[in-house]
Amino acid sequence: MGCRLEMTSVLELPKISADAHVDEPHDLWYQRLGPDLRDHAPRRIRASDDGGWSLVVNGSPIGWNELSAEEAAIKEAERVAAASPDVRLKMMTTDSINAEIVFPTIGLYAWGIANPAVGQAVCQVYNDWIREQIGGHDRIKLAAMVPTWDVDMAIAEVERVCVDASVGGLLLPLVGNPDWNSRQWEPLWSVIAASGRPAVMHQGSGHDMIFYRGWGSGTANLLATQSMAPRAAALLSCSGILERHPRLHAVFVECNGGWISWAMQTLDYYYQAHDEIGWTKPKLAELPSHYIRQQIHSTFQDDPVAITNLADTGAECLLWGNDYPHPESTYPHSAKVLERLFQGIDINSTRAIIAGNAQRLFGFNESVLKDVP
Repeated sequence: MGCRLEMTSVLELPKISADAHVDEPHDLWYQRLGPDLRDHAPRRIRASDDGGWSLVVNGSPIGWNELSAEEAAIKEAERVAAASPDVRLKMMTTDSINAEIVFPTIGLYAWGIANPAVGQAVCQVYNDWIREQIGGHDRIKLAAMVPTWDVDMAIAEVERVCVDASVGGLLLPLVGNPDWNSRQWEPLWSVIAASGRPAVMHQGSGHDMIFYRGWGSGTANLLATQSMAPRAAALLSCSGILERHPRLHAVFVECNGGWISWAMQTLDYYYQAHDEIGWTKPKLAELPSHYIRQQIHSTFQDDPVAITNLADTGAECLLWGNDYPHPESTYPHSAKVLERLFQGIDINSTRAIIAGNAQRLFGFNESVLKDVP
């Protein structure tokens, strides 16, 4: 075991948030797309000047995502601020963070768009806009949206955005269509692996997040959306995708990390049980847990179970993020959260989880880790 970490020394360690967001303008796609495409793109609208806002995708409102006029005004102020590099850098200083990788907010609903041409255009517009807004900063990396309506379309966008060093991750929906173990995706995995960027999959993307309605459904739905991460990890590890592409890494964002130990144990158990009776296809060189430990990662904000399970999982599969500027963010008290979580944890594991893994996976220059804000 490495040297132990004193409770307060986490304040002196570099930190990278592997999960931060920008809130796109309400009409980003409506303004940038032609009339034949824009009506089906994501957009926030309101019925009157003093009324609430609704998120519309495919021309229909997503009812549970409604905002009051007051909430919308607050969100608009946050949006303008969060799309400014100066404000983001100030936020990082306030929260003692060295660097961050930024994800969309409204854009996460894009994979529910039915028309492939609209979906492709939505991804391209976001990728161009976010690079215009906050690209080109050593302390900020961007997750570029990948249009997965067609594998050739997806590959073309990966190749287009990866000429920009600001792009640190390639954002895929958590649920593929068809499923990620389909052989049609094999060329995409090859291109992503060759790019040196990880595939990143954010909670709630690519599927309906409303599993239940009625009493208790809000909290239950959040648990259900996070359950998609072990399902996707199982497909990637058990199908042989990770074995065939050893340079491919997948990061599940805002999915917590406590599930990783359970998934490793469960998949190994059933893989071995099925292997004994000839049901295992394909045969893997290692158990599924090996590929998860080496190539699967998940971000968390405040997950004591993930830290408790480090002896099973190792530290390489975990990344911390503050989820700025969302309501459940640990900002501006992230250091206090990390002090509590990592009390008594060895310093090498702590360094890896709160900065080192993100630095390596998303391609931050090591210089961003030198000084703690």
